[in-house]
This record gives sequence, C-alpha cells and structure tokens, in this order.
Amino acid sequence: MKILNILWVLFFIVSCSKNENHPYTFYYWKTNLKLNQEEKKVLAQASVPYLYTRFFDVDKIGGKFQPVAVITKDQSFQTDKQVVPTVFITNQTLLNISSEEIKFLAESIHHLILKKTEEYHLKINNEIQIDCDWTAGTRNDYFKFLKELKRVSGKNITCTLRLHQVKDKKQTGIPPVEKVYLMCYSTSSPLEKSDKNSILDVATLKSYLSRIEEYPIKTIEVALPIYSWGIVTNHLEKHKLINALSTKDLQNEHFKKISENEAEVLKDGFYFGSYLNKGFKIKVEEISGEQLEDVIRFLEKKIPHFNIIYYQLDSKFVLDRKF
Repeated sequence: MKILNILWVLFFIVSCSKNENHPYTFYYWKTNLKLNQEEKKVLAQASVPYLYTRFFDVDKIGGKFQPVAVITKDQSFQTDKQVVPTVFITNQTLLNISSEEIKFLAESIHHLILKKTEEYHLKINNEIQIDCDWTAGTRNDYFKFLKELKRVSGKNITCTLRLHQVKDKKQTGIPPVEKVYLMCYSTSSPLEKSDKNSILDVATLKSYLSRIEEYPIKTIEVALPIYSWGIVTNHLEKHKLINALSTKDLQNEHFKKISENEAEVLKDGFYFGSYLNKGFKIKVEEISGEQLEDVIRFLEKKIPHFNIIYYQLDSKFVLDRKF
C-alpha cells in the first residue's frame, strides 16, 4: 500500500509539471492573400481550424471613413482553415463620432466583409474580430460600435486586448464581447531609444499582466509574436523600421558587428531595399523560443486554458521555428 501511495504521488507530480499543449494557429496580415508551399505546410499543421485574416483597415481621412489596404487574393491562397475576418480600426476613427456615424461604420464594415468573402469565395466562420487600440476617450463609442456591429452582422464579435488596456482597465473599460485576444507584443515603441526589445520585453509584459486573472472577460486567447525587424538609426538619432530582418542579415562585409544583434554600416549603399549611409546603425529585434515559452508558462498560472495565435504567418518567420 505504501508503494502504491508513493507511485500515486509521483504520478501526480509528473502530471502537474507537464506543460500544457496549447492549440495554435496564425494571423495573416498581408494585403495580398498569397501562400507559398512552406506557409501552406505550416498552416496545415496548425491545430486550430481558423486563420485570422486581416481584411482591411479603417481610418478617418478628410473627415470621412475610409477602408485602407483592402485585401486582394492570389490563386495560391488555398486552405482548409476557416477564415476569421479581422479589421483594424484606428483610434482617431472613433474620436468625436456620432451615433449615426457608428451605425454607418458598422454597416459599412459588415458589407465590405461580405463583399470580399463572396468575391474571393472564402470559407469564413461565425466571428468577426476587431483590432483597435482604443483609449479612455474613445471607449464608450468603441463599445457602442462593437454592439452595433453584432446587431447588423449577426456574428460573434470579438476584439483584441492590448497590455495597457488590461493594466488600466478602470480607465479604458471592459469591451462588450465574450472573448478577447490578448496581444502579448508591442511592449514599447521601436522608435524610442531603449535597450529593451520593443516587440516583446518579458519583464514589462509580466508587470502589465500581473493581475490578468482578475480581468472580467474570462475567455481569453493569446496572440504571440514570431515576427522580427531591424531598427535603423541615422546620424540625427532618427529611427526607421525595416521589416523581417534577422541577426543573420547582419553578416555582411559592409557591416561592422557591434553586438550580437547590432551592426554599423561601413559603406553607403542599398541594403534590404533601403539606402543606408555609412555610420548608420542597425539593431535587430527578434523573438526566441525561450522568450515565448517564458510568457506561456507565466500565463498558464493566470489563464485556465487558451489557444495561441502567432503573429504572423510568413515563411520568413515560421521557418525553423517549432510550434
């Protein structure tokens, strides 16, 4: 009996210490829907049957609501996954918006989603996801918009949730949805001078999410970054981004390595599609598997169960990465 008890305790300890296996899928955030063989393969292996696909952005230009960068579709975009239409709305779109404009905005977004779905024969599910970095000043109108979009579309409306919206929930409010997608990236601005990784600084994230378990909406999915970029700094300390750079790209005879992820340009020329002068500095920011694992283990103590949506599906970011 003693041996059985000991074995049971050991089994319990092993079971509790085993890492949870989280179902996962991806965001697709390019304007032209197009998949190469590597992307198709990785997507097919994803265990969640959805692909969160950006359809268009919405901005207010010249006082009028405008769809920006509406998707087009290539014949190569073929998948068994159901598409979840995702729309990014700028915060300025919601400033000083009237009730009539909220209704117009909801109807326009719904109709454009339907139009693109039919035009490209997309297999969509019963969800529309809205991505907006709303603030205390726009929260009430944004929440009215979410309710109106649910009414006109008849769909399940979900939305993204940024770190500051968790930390400052009393000011930014709780959106009227049943499910949110926690964006575990963009922990700081890449255009500010800092030693921290602006895509994901794990210590900063843990600070912002220290009380995420108290968040009123309990169905939370987790968006994790797998993208990378280079931050170029010129002689005037001005910064600009070059997408999808990795530390491997710093191995160039015209660069002088400063550190593992930084280099100085030694010769004027075109690099990565941009003209860079001698003396410009390049800092690469990318995300390691260890960083993502750290975030996942932290969140497992806070959120009972969650799916993972990796941002984003691109062969530049998925090659050689284990999911």
